[in-house]
Amino acid sequence: MIAQLLVAWSLMSVCVVIHAVGITMALPNVHGHALLPPRHWRWVWLFSRLAAWIIFLHLLEIVVWGLFFVWQDAMPDLPSALYFSAVTYTTTGYGDLVLPQEWRLLGAIEALTGILMCGWSTGFFFAIVSRIHTDGGEAATRLHNQ
Repeated sequence: MIAQLLVAWSLMSVCVVIHAVGITMALPNVHGHALLPPRHWRWVWLFSRLAAWIIFLHLLEIVVWGLFFVWQDAMPDLPSALYFSAVTYTTTGYGDLVLPQEWRLLGAIEALTGILMCGWSTGFFFAIVSRIHTDGGEAATRLHNQ
């Protein structure tokens, strides 16, 4: 059980690194938009790109878990492993595929990781929307004029 927890912690850590790097890479794009006068379609385009980028990050994290399950023969093939991982990470949990008993703890940790990463993504979006609506871009204009 300790070994499973260490493996799960390692996989979770990889997801945190992917997410941290990905969010950090998105920040300059957000700040560049914040310096421009607010226009409806500019924000729509920004949020569309951010949503696509964040979903890409989540998919990378799902692939990490799926590849591990295939490597450990916990799933019969890559498509099954990716499907299982996506259903687990998103906490959908259909139950049509299950891990072997020795790896079941990892399924629960993957679900917790997915909740955490989705919450982080939601917080990121909220921070951007809040900044736009709170100061209407005025803070960004002040920063630009300094």
